[in-house]
Amino acid sequence: MAILVAVPPLAAAGAWLWLRSGQPTIDGTATLPGLEAPVEIARDANAVPHIFARGKADAYFALGYVHAQDRLWQMDLNRRIGSGRLSEVIGASGLRYDKLMRTLGFYRDAEAGIRALAPEVQAALTAYTAGVNASIENRSGPLPIEFQILRYQPEPWRPADSLVWGKLMALQLSGNHRDELLRARLMRRFPADRIRDLYPDYPATAPVTLAGLPDLDLGRLAAALPPPLGPSAASNEWVVSGEMTGTGKPILANDPHLQLGAPILWYLARIEAPGLSITGATVPGVPFHLLGRNDRISWGFTTTGGDTQDLFIERLDPSDPSRYLTPDGPEPFIERVETIKVKDAPDETLTVRATRHGPVLSDIEPDALGAAPQGHVVALAFTGLSDRDTTPEALYRLNRAPDWEGFKAALRLYQSPQQNIAYADIQGNIGLYTPGLVPIRRKGDGSVPVPGWTDEFGWTGAIPFDELPHAFNPPAQRIVNANNRVVPPDYPRFITNRWDDWYRASRIEQVLSETKRHDVDAAQALLMDSVTPVFAELRPEMRGIVATTPEAETALDLLRDWDGTMDRDQPEPLIFEWWLRDLHRAVYADELGDLFGDVLSSSPRVLLHMLRGAPRWCDDTITPDRTESCDDILTASFNRTVQELRQRHGDDPTDWRWGMEHRAPLAHQVLSRVPVLGDLFDIGIETDGGNQTVNRGGSAIRDAQAPFSHVHGAGYRAVYDMSDPANSRFMIATGQSGDPLSSHYGDLVERWRNGDHFTIAGSLDEVTATGLGRLTLLPAP
Repeated sequence: MAILVAVPPLAAAGAWLWLRSGQPTIDGTATLPGLEAPVEIARDANAVPHIFARGKADAYFALGYVHAQDRLWQMDLNRRIGSGRLSEVIGASGLRYDKLMRTLGFYRDAEAGIRALAPEVQAALTAYTAGVNASIENRSGPLPIEFQILRYQPEPWRPADSLVWGKLMALQLSGNHRDELLRARLMRRFPADRIRDLYPDYPATAPVTLAGLPDLDLGRLAAALPPPLGPSAASNEWVVSGEMTGTGKPILANDPHLQLGAPILWYLARIEAPGLSITGATVPGVPFHLLGRNDRISWGFTTTGGDTQDLFIERLDPSDPSRYLTPDGPEPFIERVETIKVKDAPDETLTVRATRHGPVLSDIEPDALGAAPQGHVVALAFTGLSDRDTTPEALYRLNRAPDWEGFKAALRLYQSPQQNIAYADIQGNIGLYTPGLVPIRRKGDGSVPVPGWTDEFGWTGAIPFDELPHAFNPPAQRIVNANNRVVPPDYPRFITNRWDDWYRASRIEQVLSETKRHDVDAAQALLMDSVTPVFAELRPEMRGIVATTPEAETALDLLRDWDGTMDRDQPEPLIFEWWLRDLHRAVYADELGDLFGDVLSSSPRVLLHMLRGAPRWCDDTITPDRTESCDDILTASFNRTVQELRQRHGDDPTDWRWGMEHRAPLAHQVLSRVPVLGDLFDIGIETDGGNQTVNRGGSAIRDAQAPFSHVHGAGYRAVYDMSDPANSRFMIATGQSGDPLSSHYGDLVERWRNGDHFTIAGSLDEVTATGLGRLTLLPAP
């Protein structure tokens, strides 16, 4: 990168000023083809665009225009990933992603899927596309710095570019096929009872979101195998009725947890047009609001973790390996050839094969290949693989839904990924629906790869919409979900065995039970709650620990007096989380060997189960001459933790701080890897919270160098006030701009860390008077 690094200071200054000249125009007028009438775009003090349009098509045009003004690189990167064209700009390092995307056929499905959408939805996509392209063509100055570094120009936007992002999100939030492969590997080494210890059941006493579901007259599907690991994504949502808020109207809070980076996934926007009044979170590249409120309802998402993927082991025809066996005899693979262009290298040719169940993964994924015996291949069945996906239309109609019936009508069109969607309206109603295509299996629960040459494990359809979990105005006057179990054990349909941990849901329920009035301020405070319930669960295990050094005794004393608050300025969270991570390794790494890294997670449920219900795991198999107790392991692990922290942070435990390890790097996909520029554009910040707190500070504890770097969490937070929708509060993690040279690239980081929120409301004149600028888009003659 020679633009700002390997150049003399004067030249670097000139390059900097040149790149700065590419900042978007946010004040004045722009005359553009494709508009039907003038559109006003006022950016408020937080750089959020308020779009005032006279027609819906013009509103979507304007949204496309501002998305491309502020996040063009992010948009281009997402469509390249989804279409399998990353290698064109980054070289051979993108081939693994490109081969997966080409095999899954996401972009082909996105192109074909446009025909499945209603004409008005297609018109919205067309208008949005025109706005994106008008922004690209109308920009003055250079393209964003990422295009300069990688030396390429963005192509014109296409409607399929907007739809492919939904395919990516469906894959990210439904990736349980990797768990199936891991379980298959474990089954080769361990008996069933040992595997069950690695996947303990969801406790009967833990929170269930819709515990009071009515009985349905359906046949239950048995869960034959223990559940796989929980999903990598997480989120919180709760909605309380007017009886709990003091206003007589509901409040809904939501903060989806995804990978953190810069720019953040979300982009705040408001649209005011005839038949469309909506405010909340958009994704650059997509014309519809994913999360937010209109003038009558609000909604929030959390991931269900529904098991919507199965791996089928297909048996090749012994006499003709170009065919595979089915109950009706051999059938040929469906094949197509994909050519992948690679920067600075020859093109790659990929032959994609598919069976009646789905694309063949074992042709490109080594883990899948290892799961297939000689003479077999592995194919993926996934509800997100569809060329008639109406999920975009569901979002279009959700944005306009006036009430519960309109909300349900929109969600009937929702296919993937399955989500728990909370609801509140200005009439005082609250509810939750869990839409999405969830397969009905003839046999099994999708937890391990199954034979594909018979129909024994085949899918027979999807759970009917009316039978999916839902509730409307429940007697409890509140609904809470934090990726915990949605349905009780007697729910007659199989959704998943992979329910995520219940700790965040338990904490939310506890705080709501203790709060006399849950107003907007209380909801904001609860979103930032940093108490980990895990410490209270593990506290009894501390009784048997014997400190072997003065430093360890000091650390133990600190924990004995700790209340579990994961404060970045305190030592206790650092001691506790480091010890918890070391305990995982101490208890079961010796048995798992090279599989330990794949099984290790931040969840304490496996550890607690072993310490209390399966103590045989505490014996260290590396020392056959002695038998260790769990108290022995707890003591050794704690003292080892203190020694490691002394080496990293000094001898005095009272000087240690959680923030020394727990920092949100908010890394940029490209610039963070460029010398000098990575430091120049660093907007990382120390944060509170941890893996099991409501204010989720998720980390990748498998990372030996930075096991508690805050890489996963709430990139968007919102509290919707149905007594006064304009009083709803919002925040995103970085800033509205994706341009590192913009003052709005990282201007919200500190406020996000500290739990601040702001409103997005006001008339055009009010926003103009207090905002950053007002741009009028005029139709070209």
